[in-house]
Amino acid sequence: MLELRHLKTLHALREADSLVEAAERLHLTQSALSHQFKELEERLGLSLFIRKTKPVRFTSAGLRLLQLADAVLPQLRGAERDLARLAGGTAGRLHMAIECHSCFQWLMPTIDQFRDAWPEVELDLASGFSFAPLPALARGDLDLVVTSDPVDMTGITYVPLFTYEALLAVDNHHALAGKSCIVPEDLANLTLITYPIERDRLDIFTRFLEPADIEPAQVRTSELTVMMMQLVASGRGVCSLPNWALHEYSSRGYVTAKRLGEKGLYCTLFAAIRADMLDAPFMRDFLLTAKDTSFATLEGVSAAKH
Repeated sequence: MLELRHLKTLHALREADSLVEAAERLHLTQSALSHQFKELEERLGLSLFIRKTKPVRFTSAGLRLLQLADAVLPQLRGAERDLARLAGGTAGRLHMAIECHSCFQWLMPTIDQFRDAWPEVELDLASGFSFAPLPALARGDLDLVVTSDPVDMTGITYVPLFTYEALLAVDNHHALAGKSCIVPEDLANLTLITYPIERDRLDIFTRFLEPADIEPAQVRTSELTVMMMQLVASGRGVCSLPNWALHEYSSRGYVTAKRLGEKGLYCTLFAAIRADMLDAPFMRDFLLTAKDTSFATLEGVSAAKH
């Protein structure tokens, strides 16, 4: 009764949040995808999701099948990976750099899984804070760069990994802790704590403060997230972090997390790779493993919207 294509389409619908986007991802027409769901629901005698909701709301039956998809599809990819290795083309190199201080939480489990699956691939990891990683990628010194700042470069493709919301961490006793959301003017008299990278690569500046022509009273840097949280908790300033990085501290009551603007500040993390590497089996598998791991381990991330 159930087929793999049913699990794949249901999984795609959850990631895409609409039938139209799911159909695009699966290279199907919307009518063909709707027919497939209708046929499956008739076979099961159960509805799988509630129509005309965005994001898509799944029924209990739909959620149960999604649990099955989450269990089965990674196993299927594992089998396909093993077959690809048997067919050859397993050797290669994956030298990567990251431009995200908070990425190790999901990247390290991804790398561990990848090492087990592709022992023949030479793997290396570097921080992208002390050099320019994207030019190094274009030159061939690197094979993948994790970044939230895509730059249009010939021969470089950006694969979206996931979307997250940037939040502002404030002291629990700060006046801003009681506000429904933060506006740029709120930061005019405050110390903003950031990672030690150029401000034109920080969304809190480029997409929040600068469009409103607001400058914080002072900028202070720290390389460690835990140190930033200590400074915020002791009233030394505020800082903006991805929701998944901040959740660890706000959920324990160390700091208060506030939305930036009424609609929130949403960002997308990308894997930048050379276009000729897109079809390498180990590269495809790494990207899928990275997405699976991030959704399984990070709080508050969603499928990236193209």
